[in-house]
Amino acid sequence: MATIANKVTVGFSSTLTLNEQELRALEAIVGYGYESFITCFKKHMGEAYIRGYEGGAESLFQAIRRDVMPALRKIDTARKAIAEVAA
Repeated sequence: MATIANKVTVGFSSTLTLNEQELRALEAIVGYGYESFITCFKKHMGEAYIRGYEGGAESLFQAIRRDVMPALRKIDTARKAIAEVAA
């Protein structure tokens, strides 16, 4: 006999708007990669604070690399095009 179970899943997300300087700061933070960051963080800040959030931190680094870096390349391309037109 088949059984049916209902399951409810709730998720939350936020949208963060950053200016160019903040985007470049994020790029600098993730530039050495997640492993370097987490090793340094644990060494200097301790493991207790990050414990339980490592998966989220790694996912954040991936999202930044996926979304922020291409956005900065577009900004650089636009800035170069504007400079060429203005010259």
